[in-house]
Amino acid sequence: MLKNISKFLSPQILKTLCEMGHSDEIVIADGNFPSHSISDTVIRADGLGGVEILNAVLSVFPLDTYAKENCFLMEVVKGDAVKTPIWDEYKKILAKYEKTNTKLAHIERFDFYERAKKSYAIIATGEGALYANIILKKGVIA
Repeated sequence: MLKNISKFLSPQILKTLCEMGHSDEIVIADGNFPSHSISDTVIRADGLGGVEILNAVLSVFPLDTYAKENCFLMEVVKGDAVKTPIWDEYKKILAKYEKTNTKLAHIERFDFYERAKKSYAIIATGEGALYANIILKKGVIA
């Protein structure tokens, strides 16, 4: 156990976050996301939701202040009547840790998959909410 480190940050997640460099991206994926089809670097976080993982990751992870956008949500497919209340929770967490540095963008589903293929890693959660996928772009510690 470590002091001041979220219990939701496994050793593998911490190692991965430490290995990442400026502008590298990480995906926090919901339970429906095709994580293993998209990437060879998948960290399983079964039983944990997107809110818990995002909160834990952002407690130690700076977002890129230089990028035009530094976090990305998967857009709801046109015609899909799904509500996305988890996005409101994500925005609260982003505001908690990043104050005015959140530069959020929405990406079409298949463009999101393509971007995720280039990510450093995917954290595969057990999140049941639809469209609960988010990509974070790493910044620097000044």
